[in-house]
Amino acid sequence: MQTFQAILIFLIFIVSVVLMMTRKLPTILALPLMAVAIAAVAGVPFIDPDADFTIVQNVLESGAMRMASGMTGLFFGAWFGKVLTKVGVTHTMIRKAAELAGDKPMATAYVFLIVCSILFSASSGLGMVILVGTIIIPIMISTGLSPIVSGLVLLFSNAIGVTFHLGTLAVYGDALGLTMDVVTSYSWVSGIPVILVCAIMLFVFIRNDKSRAKAWAMPSAAEQTGVQNVRTIALISPLIPVVLVFAFNLPITAATMIGIICTLILATPKKAVQVVSGAFIEGLQDASGALALLIGIGMTLQTVLSPQVSAILSPVISAMIPSSPITYVLIFGILSPLAIYRGPLNMFGLGSGISALLVASGMNPIAAMLALRMDSNLQAVCDPTNSHNVWVSDFTKTDVNEYTKKTILWLAASTFAGLALASFIVF
Repeated sequence: MQTFQAILIFLIFIVSVVLMMTRKLPTILALPLMAVAIAAVAGVPFIDPDADFTIVQNVLESGAMRMASGMTGLFFGAWFGKVLTKVGVTHTMIRKAAELAGDKPMATAYVFLIVCSILFSASSGLGMVILVGTIIIPIMISTGLSPIVSGLVLLFSNAIGVTFHLGTLAVYGDALGLTMDVVTSYSWVSGIPVILVCAIMLFVFIRNDKSRAKAWAMPSAAEQTGVQNVRTIALISPLIPVVLVFAFNLPITAATMIGIICTLILATPKKAVQVVSGAFIEGLQDASGALALLIGIGMTLQTVLSPQVSAILSPVISAMIPSSPITYVLIFGILSPLAIYRGPLNMFGLGSGISALLVASGMNPIAAMLALRMDSNLQAVCDPTNSHNVWVSDFTKTDVNEYTKKTILWLAASTFAGLALASFIVF
């Protein structure tokens, strides 16, 4: 009976992946439906006052709140990002970077890579990508970089920034039962490989770029009126919450609130109350999609960790757990493309359930976290279904699959390098 149930559960996984890949069903609906379907197949009662675990109480109700820390981190990050934008920190940093780089294409690309990585570590999401991209891409193209290379700078900086984004780190902590100080202490392991590979990729792409643009429609002065410059000291604002969490182990919510207060003090905007309240509403709007996704992830985690599902899948999953550094690197390296299309190695997709099962079956949670974070680096740049990839391709008038083709082998190499480094730590 358990064998038949296991086959049905894996079929549900596969059908869910196909539906998400073909965009027949959005992820925010696919995950809750999958969670309920798997629980039902495993024999979890829908509602039973005498049962210890039910679909209504544990999968739907408790699952919706399972990722509360991650949801809080994402929302506060979005709020902080809107504050940075409204007071002028974001625009000023980009202007200063453009002035520093001058009209040199290589220098412009690297300066923007650094500055935008810092911005995305403070606040990520499609809204921030669009805000930053509409400013820096025309500037880079005007210096002679091709549209696709300019778009890659934005994608690379987003991938690097998200590696250290506090909301993203909170998701890994919630899903794998790790404390925030543990998650942050290993960020350098997943961060260094992607930073080095992205830096090398940019150098190679720019040196070999034969399709440089000669002009681009730049925003007019009238379009930029109302966006004020802030004093130089205020430009440290995006780093304040990150430093407080990484260096002083401060909780995310407190660190972000301190970051907002420090930003207001350093930038001294007019009508500070309106700035903060407006940023709160707009930040909630920007984060709403990710928050809905985390609700589905929480339901999926509750399902796969239920006694009934664990009993069915643990024997199968246990056999797949790497037992040596070599198998660890090979399994998660070769399968890293499964992180795209919200696949089974994407923490913001089916990977949340897979990682929880791996840990429940005996895998070191730090090893599982590092493996999925390495694979997520590939997903952040190469996934053609990412909303920011779609926007960048549309803005640069480039086929979204061109970004995947140009970067996937490079990011796969980054993943293998990161996994090799991680293997020395966790084995």
